[in-house]
Amino acid sequence: MAESRRQLLSIGVFFIVAVVAILLYATKLVQDWLNIFPIIFILFGVWMLVLAVMRAQNPQKYEREPIGTAEMGVLLLTIGGCWLLWRTNALYSIALALFVIGAVAIVVALRRKKP
Repeated sequence: MAESRRQLLSIGVFFIVAVVAILLYATKLVQDWLNIFPIIFILFGVWMLVLAVMRAQNPQKYEREPIGTAEMGVLLLTIGGCWLLWRTNALYSIALALFVIGAVAIVVALRRKKP
């Protein structure tokens, strides 16, 4: 039951994130309309990190571990960030992707299993 509430909450957050991205373009804070999509990825990635913290505070039986949700949030943030950087400088985009891959690999390698 709690998982279905979180899914509904995530759907609502996705629509709000999409509206925020569109409003950023409408108010000319974002100049190119193609930047709406990476901004949606970045903002929803932040939401996934918040959701991971919520899952860690109140774990449910048979639920995905919070680290999996956090990894998905980092992946979305990386995709959005690389997409935005690619349009300005491809080298920065590649550097960001390699940095995040390395950081996630270190975190996963150092993560301890629960007994």
